[in-house]
Amino acid sequence: MIELSLAGLAPRDALRAVRTRLEEAGVPDAAFDARELYRLAVGRDPRLDTAPLPPDKAAALASFAARRAGREPLQYIAESWDFLDFTLRVGPGVLCPRADTEVVCETAVDLLGKMAGAGPVVLDLCAGTGCLGLGVRRFVPDARVTCWEKSPEALPYLRRNAREALPGAEVAVHEGNVLTGWRDLSPGSVDLIVSNPPYLTGAEMQALMPETAREPAMALDGGADGLVFYRCLTGPWQKVLRPGGWLVMEIGYAQRQAVLDLGARNGWVNSGCRQDYGGSDRVILLQKPGTDPGSPAGDTTNSCNLRPDRV
Repeated sequence: MIELSLAGLAPRDALRAVRTRLEEAGVPDAAFDARELYRLAVGRDPRLDTAPLPPDKAAALASFAARRAGREPLQYIAESWDFLDFTLRVGPGVLCPRADTEVVCETAVDLLGKMAGAGPVVLDLCAGTGCLGLGVRRFVPDARVTCWEKSPEALPYLRRNAREALPGAEVAVHEGNVLTGWRDLSPGSVDLIVSNPPYLTGAEMQALMPETAREPAMALDGGADGLVFYRCLTGPWQKVLRPGGWLVMEIGYAQRQAVLDLGARNGWVNSGCRQDYGGSDRVILLQKPGTDPGSPAGDTTNSCNLRPDRV
């Protein structure tokens, strides 16, 4: 692939050249990505920039464009990505945080706000970057959050984000296997579990977009039917929750009924599904039966907005 020659070009012309290269490579939303790559390389918004590109900035932009044209995720090139109103470190070996997952965090925060008592104990299982656990800690400051992750490639990102993403906030990191880790915890010791588990089916794993194929399979592969982790979360993990505690899980767009059925077979109550901001089913919430009924989940779209631009 011939590298773009961008030195001396006006910002608008350089941006057009990068966008064309990305479009030719089949990159979705090439215009957005071209602007983001320009900001990364040059440090300025291309819409407000007028100076011709100096050689060093031009070379950096051309390098970024080549990587993105090779379908490397934009998040990996940027080495960080925003989630809700904070920024996470990200890179090869960890799942990229996605806007769809924000509604999972919003749902967990909404439920915690309805619970009685201070200092709720929260587990973020299959934590990856820690976006869910950190999001809970961001909006429920007295929550005692522990993020669980098994992957040795993802753990460095999780640990760094736990230290740096929310200055002054304490979030614990635990290296553990979600498929067996419930055995090590005391019954009734947790108020809420939140998780974005691997949920792609075997067929979906064979048909990944090029960018997704660069992300860790461990964070994506949910077994032949995509339900391996949901069986575990709705089954033995229930004992870890206190009576009335909640389980909040991200799902694939077509998994609503299958996961709700698992919840029903395992005796969960007040089940519900919430949609993401694109209108796809995205969150299943289930309550452990007990003396603390909490609030019914119902079948609803989003009822919690944590960012001003979503009010």
